[in-house]
Amino acid sequence: MAITPHGGALVNCFVTEDAKAALLQKVDKLPQIQVDAYAAFDIDGIAKGILSPLTGFMGEGDTHSVLDKMCLSSGVPWTIPNLLPVSDVIADKLEVGAEIVIKDDLGSPIAVLTLREKFRLDKQHLVKQIYRTDDTAHPGVAYTMSTGDVYLAGPLAVLADRKVEHQEYNLTPAETRAAFKSHGWKRIVAFQTRNPIHRAHEYLTKCALEMCDGLLIHPLMGTTKSDDIPGDVRMACYHALMEYYYPKDHVMLSIMPVNMRYAGPREAIMHAIIRKNYGCTHFIVGRDHAGVGNYYGSYDAHYIFDEIDPAALAITPLFFDHAFFSKRTNGMATKKTCPGSDAEHVFLSGTKVREMLARGEAPPPEFTRPEVAEILIKWATGRQ
Repeated sequence: MAITPHGGALVNCFVTEDAKAALLQKVDKLPQIQVDAYAAFDIDGIAKGILSPLTGFMGEGDTHSVLDKMCLSSGVPWTIPNLLPVSDVIADKLEVGAEIVIKDDLGSPIAVLTLREKFRLDKQHLVKQIYRTDDTAHPGVAYTMSTGDVYLAGPLAVLADRKVEHQEYNLTPAETRAAFKSHGWKRIVAFQTRNPIHRAHEYLTKCALEMCDGLLIHPLMGTTKSDDIPGDVRMACYHALMEYYYPKDHVMLSIMPVNMRYAGPREAIMHAIIRKNYGCTHFIVGRDHAGVGNYYGSYDAHYIFDEIDPAALAITPLFFDHAFFSKRTNGMATKKTCPGSDAEHVFLSGTKVREMLARGEAPPPEFTRPEVAEILIKWATGRQ
């Protein structure tokens, strides 16, 4: 039996073709706002049920409940509010109760918002609750502080989905659920990543796959930091690994068109909820999941699950320690499974790997597969 979507049902906020035609006819007569890519991805996620049970942008009550209690007003677990910020100038022109046309960052009308609320928040409290810091060097804090001070809330009628690079892998939750059913998979584990899969990641996914029927490699392809490895490079790495190092009958690749918030522990919970909506029953939580810099403790993303009712979350998190290559056992391991000192463990930082790639040097096979190293070297040296 398939896992139930978060909140009980998979949301679909796309309008019918007849309703779409009617809305498009009156678009020019309605007030309009244009949003950035970040908000456009959120609208797409709400429309497709990725963010079920949300049907629109959050109001003040739900927002405060999420910030202070890590649940919606209904009691359903939720850890990061989905908000639509605008400037005071724009907000002053919009009336509660009105229909508002939303244009995306490319200028296309993508949704109509029925405006239920306009409200303000204490942004210092907002960022400290979500990111555990108000340091503007944190990318999530910086983005939040750069947006408008008034938040619009209300349900969405969505006119079009957002097309992304590698659209053929942009499966909706309804589509992944259908694919799992066709494969006969009952226990599906999802792996979240915004990087190429290296040996440590490969080890975690294969350990998880031993207890599940299928693995969903599910890279995030929404907005990310400018220095993250581009999506097309990452996809080439995933394909290489799936071709040579994973069993084809037990692994599937799909992308997740959701913003990266770098919110560490709270984002780990959200990533689990999202994968539950996609139909996954298990979710890998690694060391410093969704972290950035030194803002979170190494295993804070594990500990936060103790604060959420497992029955209400209803997806099984799989916690993994920091994996490494052990010179003593000549294989991948963690400190839970391998004796020896750090001197016998091969850890490579992302910075060190990037430096090696920039020099045209292949990272050692203890860190990454040669097929992946070749793709990364070609990308790194091509940027010089």
